[in-house]
Amino acid sequence: MLYYISRANKKGNDMFVVYEKETTFIIGKADRNGVARPDHRQTYKTMAAAKAAQTRLFNAWRATGFFNEGIDSLNNPTVRYAIAEVNYFYDNIEKRRVRKNMMSGIEYSESVNTPGYMSPASDAYWSM
Repeated sequence: MLYYISRANKKGNDMFVVYEKETTFIIGKADRNGVARPDHRQTYKTMAAAKAAQTRLFNAWRATGFFNEGIDSLNNPTVRYAIAEVNYFYDNIEKRRVRKNMMSGIEYSESVNTPGYMSPASDAYWSM
């Protein structure tokens, strides 16, 4: 059985995510070294907030010295990451991968943004 969860903020407006174009991982905030890591929980209430997050990623990238690669570099956050509305992202953009259930051995499809502790293919899932 598949449940569809609508993610909307309290006003009923849609929320947004910043994701990596190639892998479709949802990207979190940049750490103090300017590195942005996947974070499946990171959503933004407005498009402006998502664009501001992408700008902060760009500024962190520029501060690390990688800006010398050039503005058209594939590591440039404005080239590498995109913004999408959450429901559209989950329905049309997000990639899926085939995994094998650790207990039954049956193959199934799951989102690339599924954390390890929520995946039946993981030992952490079955040890809770």
